Amino acid sequence: MARLLVVQHCPTPRLVTLADAVLAGARDPAIEGVEVVVRPALEATVEDVLSADAYLLGTSANLGYVSGALKHFFDSVYDDVREPTAKRPFSFWIRGGYDTTGAERAMESITTGLQWSLAAPPLVFTGDVDPHLDAATELGATMAALLMP
Repeated sequence: MARLLVVQHCPTPRLVTLADAVLAGARDPAIEGVEVVVRPALEATVEDVLSADAYLLGTSANLGYVSGALKHFFDSVYDDVREPTAKRPFSFWIRGGYDTTGAERAMESITTGLQWSLAAPPLVFTGDVDPHLDAATELGATMAALLMP
């Protein structure tokens, strides 16, 4: 069975709502043969990354960067997963209060270094999450559907 690893940092109710929408899409009953594994960014391990076939990353934009928890995840796994996971598909979502520019740049820089392949347009926005919940569900479904046998 294919495995989609969702690594996220959701410290606020808004971000939990956003993540729930992403996961609802990834777990759509019409998508078969795909296991969705969810890990908080501070708990995801090298083994989680190595055993996944694709990645979906979620974070807030904090002080112009990805969350410290997601940065910690990348710092913890980067060297051990870079070569074995090269070319694997991924996408991400970023929600910012005012600006996401630095967080987007960081995500692109880190995943380029990992040599991961962007498989679905990322969801990046500022402000309220409600207008973006359908897009979040679509992002989750798209990433899971890409792994269907």
